[in-house]
Amino acid sequence: MKTSSAAHAACDASAIGLSMLCLAHCLLLPVLAALLPALGTWAQAEWVHPVFAAIAAPLAGTALWRAHRHRPLPPALVALALLGLTGLVAGAVLHALETPLTVTGSLLLASAHVWNWRRRPHATCANG
Repeated sequence: MKTSSAAHAACDASAIGLSMLCLAHCLLLPVLAALLPALGTWAQAEWVHPVFAAIAAPLAGTALWRAHRHRPLPPALVALALLGLTGLVAGAVLHALETPLTVTGSLLLASAHVWNWRRRPHATCANG
């Protein structure tokens, strides 16, 4: 049981980390690219968003599926995760709106993973 709980926590932590990486890419890389022109090529690379979306979708699905196997997910949590994934995919496809869609999608998806993580029973310091 502890292994399953650890694997579930690792999935949520990985998904949250990936969402934060998306945010950093969208918000910080353009600023750095303006300051350091060598980063400009990577900041504008067309392959970055589709790769992030392709990694995020199965990772988010795995984390939420593992959680669902142990305890039913609230419909609002599923909707939040799906909206986040939709924003990430839309940002990868609609280049005119990629930054606002990707930032919104990343925040929604990270929020769903944080909510999912907080729903799990955690050991407290008093138990240790």
